[in-house]
Amino acid sequence: MELSGYRIVVTGSARGMGAATVRAFVAAGANVVGMDLEAQSGQRVAEEATRSGPGVASFRQVDIADAADVTRVFDSAVESLGWLDVLAHPAAIQRPGNAAEVPVADWDQMMAVNVRGTMLTNQAAYRHMAPRGRGAIINFGSVSGLRPEPGAPAYSASKGAVHSWTRTAAAAWGSDGIRVNAILPAIATPMYEEAKERMAEDEMTAHYWRNEYSIAMGQRYGDPDQDLGPVMVFLASEGARFITGQLIPVDGGQTSVR
Repeated sequence: MELSGYRIVVTGSARGMGAATVRAFVAAGANVVGMDLEAQSGQRVAEEATRSGPGVASFRQVDIADAADVTRVFDSAVESLGWLDVLAHPAAIQRPGNAAEVPVADWDQMMAVNVRGTMLTNQAAYRHMAPRGRGAIINFGSVSGLRPEPGAPAYSASKGAVHSWTRTAAAAWGSDGIRVNAILPAIATPMYEEAKERMAEDEMTAHYWRNEYSIAMGQRYGDPDQDLGPVMVFLASEGARFITGQLIPVDGGQTSVR
């Protein structure tokens, strides 16, 4: 669980699970570069984490759906870090919808950010990790990628693709010493809270019975810092050196992966 001296990139670092991951890694002694489209929030998260220490964090703005931007920003980040040990990739977007009426624009945007963004960031990390013969990539899947999601069909499809990509990348890159796993979180984030605020009363009731009631640990979503951060540190560390190709729920018992 010791990350002193580790060089790490965290996407989606401006808030929510990405911000909590930055804080956890810095608290474990790592040198972290956070990346996000939201520059102001991303910079603030990095500065606050650095003040707490003992590690340090900096920030770079990136569009993870843009191949040229990902290459440029990752190359710049790794040049400043010296090398790359870990990529944590929480960055994603969500849109509600109906399977019969999913707007093409919504579908394309979620596939671009959630699926293409996963592929591009993982490939960028691989390029820098493979020559050193070691590394860990932690993607973010979702229970939505395992079950039917009538209210979020495009998001569900995108996360199912992330699961398949994670398994495939793990199989392809294991011989290079690179581990690839995916977290499936049920964590209270700003995106989650904003989605709940948009729900009507009947939708809120259905959401509770579908999502929160099944969480054995108190029928509530977890805390980003207390419940997710330590898991991220473990998966980044040598303690998880023989774990790869796995979908790992961090959800208080909401689901089971078989």
